Amino acid sequence: MLFLNPEARGQGLGARLLCLGMEQYGVSELTVNEQNPAAAGFYRHMGFAVYRRSELDEQGGPYPILYMRRG
Repeated sequence: MLFLNPEARGQGLGARLLCLGMEQYGVSELTVNEQNPAAAGFYRHMGFAVYRRSELDEQGGPYPILYMRRG
């Protein structure tokens, strides 16, 4: 999971952290809560696209999840 303090947003930190994850750890897929459009937009901006959607989160809660992958 990637979370930034609201005051830290817009400074490129999220992009740097995500790039580090992709380069050093091979991150190419992720999940994002559909009810967080700012996060989904950030991942789209970073080259990820939705390939699947679930009505429930991984714990079975009523939080729609978008499954995204890059490339």
